[in-house]
Amino acid sequence: MAGRIRDEDIALVRERVSIETVVGEYVQLRNAGGGSLKGLCPFHDEKSPSFNVTPSRGFYYCFGCGEGGDVLTFVQKIDSLSFAEAVERLAAQAGIELRYEQGGYVPGREQSKRTRLVEAHKAAQAFYAERLSAPGAEAGRRFLADRGFERADAEHFGVGYAPNAWEELVGHLRGKGFTAEEMVLAGLAREGRRGPIDRFRGRLMWPIRDMSGDIVGFGARKLDPDDDGPKYLNTPETPIFKKGTVLYGADLAKREIAKRRQAVVVEGYTDVMACHLAGVPTAVATCGTSLGDDHIKILRRLLMDQNEFQGEVIFTFDGDGAGQKAALRAFEFEHKFATQTFVTVQADGLDPCDLRLKRGDAAVRDLVAARVPLFEFAIRSKLESFNLDTEEGRLGALDAAAPLVAHIKDTGLRQRYAINLDRWLGLLDERFVLRRVSEHARGRRGGGGHGAGYGGGRGAPEPSRGGGAGSGPGSTGTGTGSGGTGRPGTGGTGTERPYDPRDPAIRVEREVLKLAVQFPELAGMAFDELADEAFTVPLHGEVRRAVAAAGGVLSAEGAPAGWVARVREAAATEDVRAFVIQLAVETLHNSGEPDIRYAEANLDRIKDLATTRRIANLKSRLQRVNPVDQQAEYNRLFGELVALEQERRVLRDRLSGAV
Repeated sequence: MAGRIRDEDIALVRERVSIETVVGEYVQLRNAGGGSLKGLCPFHDEKSPSFNVTPSRGFYYCFGCGEGGDVLTFVQKIDSLSFAEAVERLAAQAGIELRYEQGGYVPGREQSKRTRLVEAHKAAQAFYAERLSAPGAEAGRRFLADRGFERADAEHFGVGYAPNAWEELVGHLRGKGFTAEEMVLAGLAREGRRGPIDRFRGRLMWPIRDMSGDIVGFGARKLDPDDDGPKYLNTPETPIFKKGTVLYGADLAKREIAKRRQAVVVEGYTDVMACHLAGVPTAVATCGTSLGDDHIKILRRLLMDQNEFQGEVIFTFDGDGAGQKAALRAFEFEHKFATQTFVTVQADGLDPCDLRLKRGDAAVRDLVAARVPLFEFAIRSKLESFNLDTEEGRLGALDAAAPLVAHIKDTGLRQRYAINLDRWLGLLDERFVLRRVSEHARGRRGGGGHGAGYGGGRGAPEPSRGGGAGSGPGSTGTGTGSGGTGRPGTGGTGTERPYDPRDPAIRVEREVLKLAVQFPELAGMAFDELADEAFTVPLHGEVRRAVAAAGGVLSAEGAPAGWVARVREAAATEDVRAFVIQLAVETLHNSGEPDIRYAEANLDRIKDLATTRRIANLKSRLQRVNPVDQQAEYNRLFGELVALEQERRVLRDRLSGAV
């Protein structure tokens, strides 16, 4: 068994692997100013971006939920990996050969479970792809050709063929060194009476990749009409494959989704292929399950879904009854997006794959372009079941559609759809329709529940869980949703001084700590000489002590990430370590890059505040000393007061000239 990965190799992985590149595989990042990037947090659901990445220091922090760390921490959390697994994955991507203690580099070393399962899938995909050219795969090649796909298309998407045999893949993987236990655990084989047998046989195989591009499962389409199994058979739930958290094609589409601010949701693997080949490279599909909350979170992160009417999610469904029902089910999720949602349905029932085959690439692009707002589609679908040629039918349709309109949270949009509803019904009485919609709106239960089984409409984006000042770049809130009380990053105990980010003392203390963590060369000796009492918040003082334990800012050398890591390691508790990361990614309050004058001004301010507190304490003590009976003590305290007053005047003279 391999030993511990060498520390210098771990440091090399951190140095060579770009955190913005790794995080960017999962989160659409945008410039937040001050050298920071921001996006929607992948660790909790939020409407406004509070997830920040600081490439220069190699750290991320979410001001909404408090998650933070370096590139290794991110990979560990996002893919549920151990520390060693995260190091191994990033080292492989960066081309770094890891060395292990207890004997050094071992080519045949024991690898992590996830790494083994991913490698088994990689070997299986190569096996299936090679078998697609074999004589026995004629049905698979014909299936692809009949749908307009060429050999190069199959290679691009990694499509292959599972031979109609019991143990061909099992034998192949056994020859590659994989155990029966690993094959079964990966979902590539299942237990037979005399050992493992191939799970997929006589089927066309689509590899399913996660956001990083690792193959984690397969989608398999039967080819033999006499096969009594399901038309599509997917990899079962495994340690690396959870069908509710994967979108087929997202690894190929993610950059175009971010670039075009558009995601097209289709129903199957061939539909994704057809869309991409037809010039719609933003298409993705679920893998053997209906659209769920985790799928929506993935789409929102890729779209940077934070502003109304900026991006598009387009649902494409077959034109049959099942497709209509699927489109209406999508309406239930509309309120979970901040961006616009659309539906496009091909009237003659052709899916994107068949549409491309019969009418060409342009027809697929036209299908996407012919989208209609999801609200409009849902409302019009309600009207179709009524006879609008009669008064009774029109009134019945109004009462059926009014709840849908009433659940549009944006009042302006609700009014416009009420007016459209009047036009679609042919009532020609806008006031009557508006009144009917208002009655339904006032009668809503639960303040935004779903009427008629459909989701509420889009309103103003909800605040992130952190709320208030504690979310977003440059934030000075607690970062944990503690409501601005207690120690930052801990949630508070209710007995401590309220943590108000608008408090001048707290604001200055935090700014000085950010300078020490992010720009130690600017903080300099003046920071190292600060007394503990300069910090009034206990957690601030803990960070000050962590900086001192790391050698002080004057000892900070090399890459910024290395200095932050030293301070973090020197911190006494996990709360302090988390707060150090928060300080490392939080932007300063100045405009532009900080300079020595900005640092000196903040250091003078914290000294001024500390001096003012000491003056107040001295004055209070003087009030309690009798100048006659305790003349020596009184004179000593008075002398200290005069000296402190002089010190404060000097500080304030400097501050009056600070920019």
